[in-house]
Amino acid sequence: MCIGIPMRIIACDGIAARATDGRRDALIDLSLTGPQPAGTWVLTFLGAAREVLPEGEALKIRAALDGLAAVMAGGDAGDAFADLEATGPTLPPHLAAAKAAGKTIA
Repeated sequence: MCIGIPMRIIACDGIAARATDGRRDALIDLSLTGPQPAGTWVLTFLGAAREVLPEGEALKIRAALDGLAAVMAGGDAGDAFADLEATGPTLPPHLAAAKAAGKTIA
């Protein structure tokens, strides 16, 4: 499994950028997003930016990853998933429509 890491761009030179996740700096490939200005948040997978993120979304992802790391270390997730706990689970639109139509199998 590949996990996306939100990183903030520090400096950009064409399709290469120096970015940080707050713990470490990395050189990332911007071929899929195009050049981005310093301060932009991107979601990275294996050293490549795949998506430009709003800051709020990047911080939620980082909190979730921090919560998972805490649980894996034997601790507690704290409020890392508070945004999900407040709303509860929701079905994707196509499954919600199927459920509303009374379907119980695919």
